[in-house]
Amino acid sequence: MRIRIRHETTYRYLEPVKAAIQHLRLTPRNYDGQHIKSWRIDVDRDCRLIASEDAFGNVVHRFTADGPFESITVMVEGDVTTFDTAGVASGAPERFPPTLYLRQTPLTAPNPAVIDFARTAAAKKGERLGSLHALLSAIHERMAVDLDAASVATTAADAFDRRKGVHQDFAHLFIAGARAIGAPARYVSGYYLRDDGDQEIVGHAWAEAYVENLGWVGFDPVYRVSPSERHIRLAIALDFLSAAPIRAAHAGSVGEMTEVRLRATLTQTQSQSQ
Repeated sequence: MRIRIRHETTYRYLEPVKAAIQHLRLTPRNYDGQHIKSWRIDVDRDCRLIASEDAFGNVVHRFTADGPFESITVMVEGDVTTFDTAGVASGAPERFPPTLYLRQTPLTAPNPAVIDFARTAAAKKGERLGSLHALLSAIHERMAVDLDAASVATTAADAFDRRKGVHQDFAHLFIAGARAIGAPARYVSGYYLRDDGDQEIVGHAWAEAYVENLGWVGFDPVYRVSPSERHIRLAIALDFLSAAPIRAAHAGSVGEMTEVRLRATLTQTQSQSQ
């Protein structure tokens, strides 16, 4: 599937800011499930984008824009060809051994209830891949999507207790459960092209777990699927905070509002969503 994406994020400040600093993990990398045909980032303020790679091998762009200004817009646009690999994420840069991804973080640390939930789900299947799929189904059945529950501070244990959350909460809960049963797991940020009668591309997140003899395998507990050609992979890390598409800070204003606009075009079918 060939997909053209345009993603705009606008920050509007309640009063003019003196400066804005942003770290962008908005540039996808090639792997067996996707090939990047073209990709660019534009900022509507005078600044210099500095490209680098973080510890996990993600492409990072950093910039500082000097004010005063009342808004700033970051736009990314590009063409990606995606392939269905049955969820296996091979061919990507790997900087660390899988065992690093057994390390819990404050966002993914399980409480006793999460550990018991994960072990109970995994016990239904003997081998690792089956246990992870059982965990995937158990989370999907327990949790409800609630867009009003979005918060970067919500932990896996909090989301589990509330039985609801956004995509990052589902991913954190899967990661917590997978690590609790001994499976290395990590967070993935990206995009998902929905196919529910009214196609729409959304910012999304899922998880990957390491399975012997297969490598890294993706699990999307929001939709109870392994990532397919409708998933576009942006960045990986231990949790949301180190894989977030945009980390932003500013000086000189007491608040901000954020507007996000996403548009995708399926270039092979001429089908368009906004």
